[in-house]
Amino acid sequence: MARIIGMGGVFLKARDPQTLASWYQEKLGIPFNGSLYTSFQFTDNDGKITPGYNVLSFFKTNSGYFDPSQKPTMLNLRVEDLVVFLKELREKQVTIVGDMVDEEYGKFAWILDPEDNKIELWEPPAT
Repeated sequence: MARIIGMGGVFLKARDPQTLASWYQEKLGIPFNGSLYTSFQFTDNDGKITPGYNVLSFFKTNSGYFDPSQKPTMLNLRVEDLVVFLKELREKQVTIVGDMVDEEYGKFAWILDPEDNKIELWEPPAT
């Protein structure tokens, strides 16, 4: 059985994503460096960087990336075997949005929860 293995990130819609990212950098010290997203490297207990990261990203309020959900947030969850997990979700009659894609950053698919929150499922590329 495939399973969720962690949080991949949080995506938020914003009226002005660049200004919001700048606020998070200036006020909270989160390094966006002119971008609309930042990633937090995983580390072990000694602070040594390990494979993987979490993302915080902002999207324009009218972005279609969260469609068909009308909610202003989207979770990204890491999955250990996305192909198998999608098969299991179909068998459980979970709403799957679109087709899985395989990109440089890994495999991605999207589902809706019962309250129409879009959830991005992410299988990171093999290291």
